[in-house]
Amino acid sequence: MNFIEIAYATPEAEEHTTESPQNVGLLGSLGLNGSQFVFQWVNFAIVVAVLWFLILKPLTKKLNERRQMIDDSIKNAEKMQKNLEKSDKDYQARMDNAKIEANKILEKAQVETTVIAEEMKNKTKNEIEQLVEHAKINIKIEKEEMMTGLKKETAEIVVAAMEKILSVKMDGKKDKEIIENALKDLKS
Repeated sequence: MNFIEIAYATPEAEEHTTESPQNVGLLGSLGLNGSQFVFQWVNFAIVVAVLWFLILKPLTKKLNERRQMIDDSIKNAEKMQKNLEKSDKDYQARMDNAKIEANKILEKAQVETTVIAEEMKNKTKNEIEQLVEHAKINIKIEKEEMMTGLKKETAEIVVAAMEKILSVKMDGKKDKEIIENALKDLKS
């Protein structure tokens, strides 16, 4: 027996079950009643339509909205990841440029320091050479002054010696003695 017929236990249903299989058509041999089958299909279509419009359609709409939101979130995350990678690359490039620039500045400072040190060395060398030249000039001047003074003193000694010689009678022995005394005075 059919479950639907059991649910509708009516006298018609009892008659339906007592009919012989020869009087029942193809659907009857399968245990189906044609009019009930159509009503069941209509009921099924109504239930499906109600489920579709009240439950499945809004549910699929919400699922599509969520899928779209998730897709958008994934796209935004990918964009953010690309931006982050680009920012990292830019940061790294800037750091590399800064290091290169710092190295250039250091090299330039070293070159400038070397140039300044060389200039100071040359300047000091020139100053020392000038001091040596001044010292040589001063020594030469002092030497000339000394020589002038020595000549003057020698002339005075000679004049004094001449005066002594002229005041005393000249003979060879006296002359030799006066010269020796003059030489002794000069040495001391």
